[in-house]
Amino acid sequence: MSTAALQSSRPQGTAGPGPSFLRVLNSEFIKFRTLLSTLILVGSTVLVMVGFAALNAWGIGQFSEASRNDPQAGAAFAAQGADLTAGIPTSGIAFAQLIIGSLAVLLMSSEFTTGMARSTFSAVPKRTPAFIAKLLVVTACAFVVTVASSLLAYVAATPILDNYGFDIDLGSDHSRRLLLVSGVYVAAVAAIGMSLGTLLRNSAGGIMSLVGLFFVVPIAFQLIPGEFFEEARKYLPDSLFERIVTASPAEDALEVWQAWTWLGVWVVVPVAAAMIILKKRDV
Repeated sequence: MSTAALQSSRPQGTAGPGPSFLRVLNSEFIKFRTLLSTLILVGSTVLVMVGFAALNAWGIGQFSEASRNDPQAGAAFAAQGADLTAGIPTSGIAFAQLIIGSLAVLLMSSEFTTGMARSTFSAVPKRTPAFIAKLLVVTACAFVVTVASSLLAYVAATPILDNYGFDIDLGSDHSRRLLLVSGVYVAAVAAIGMSLGTLLRNSAGGIMSLVGLFFVVPIAFQLIPGEFFEEARKYLPDSLFERIVTASPAEDALEVWQAWTWLGVWVVVPVAAAMIILKKRDV
């Protein structure tokens, strides 16, 4: 049978199967690593993590020097010294999450603002494989960049702490948990950011929504009095992250498994909504 006959036998308007998922994943990775915005934002994440670690190491050293004249303050500081130094490599996580989250927003919103979405979804008519491929690429990048930046931050902070007689035990259970959970948390933020970029299809709107969720809302819930806001504060993503990595939680804090569950909800709900809306709306 000729090619023309095969084409005529296919119902009009029926999309073909499209490329395999591995091909889609590879194409999304190529697009991701060749974008200038990706290189800039990833580099900014590394600089922020390393810079905050160095600054915190210097600050702890300066405070230890000042507390030597106050025996009570010095004893209290010495008791908390190990916990303080353990968190130095990830001390810039609050700003790193916004940079990586913004990168995730741009990864999807730029498809619509530049018109690339037409080409992408013409090549992948089912749309879902392209979305999942983008999600895997950006979350894997978020995890790797966060962990790698934390390790570089450790390298930068170690000589500063040595000058003041402190060190970071990177082999301790708490340090390892903090390192890995930070990577998972930033990957979760990236998934939320990409979902916002898909739902809003606007870079500025997606980034502002991300800033509102991770910066404005937590501050507002701390300032507004009332038991409702105090209780609701526990279920915000940043509070869930703090609960997971905290060795000595408060009495009324969530269990670790509850914190993981709610963090999963924060990821699954927007991702599922984005996938549904992506298939239903026109490009």
